[in-house]
Amino acid sequence: MNDAPDRKTIVALGYDQIIDRYMETFGRSTVRARKFEELVADLPAGANVLDLGCGAGVPVARELTRRGFVVTGVDGSAGQIARAARDVPEGRFIQADMTAIDFPPGSFNAVCGFYSITHVPREEHAALFKRVAKWLRLGGRFLASFGTTQGDWCGDWLGVPMFFSHYDPQVTRQLVLDAGFRLEKTELLEQDNEKSEFLWISGRRT
Repeated sequence: MNDAPDRKTIVALGYDQIIDRYMETFGRSTVRARKFEELVADLPAGANVLDLGCGAGVPVARELTRRGFVVTGVDGSAGQIARAARDVPEGRFIQADMTAIDFPPGSFNAVCGFYSITHVPREEHAALFKRVAKWLRLGGRFLASFGTTQGDWCGDWLGVPMFFSHYDPQVTRQLVLDAGFRLEKTELLEQDNEKSEFLWISGRRT
């Protein structure tokens, strides 16, 4: 019998242990700040936004609430969700697997995934994108970051076991298109707080 934790449990338990360490290392990013502005550029006042992999709620969920948006955050880590609920009391935070949770159709004006979908096993990406499309209102925006090299990686990261999973950019773009999105912007960007590159996709539900 194999008692080793599955990949999603590895991610959740890892993030339980590194709440402060993660914020110290990645709490500031000009790349994320620019992409955040793209996310909110034309959202209507009081828009409903879903933050997938919201972590401790800072800075994305916190800044969304500061600007008057209605925020729902989802994360698999109990520790991160508890911190988000404490530090961003205006938001609604749910501990759940983003690939398993469900919301009524058309619940959100925008859905974002900042550095989070890279922790979802890539064979589940296509189904997740289709769920995101269902949750969005017509014309709603989906903005997220993805890895750039196809494969899975599991090892020590920030002092804890961690898991990452990616397709190559061409496959990811096609999966987003197939889910019912019109691509508005795709770009590869080097991070400003670590030596890594991400694919960023912004699309609209059609």
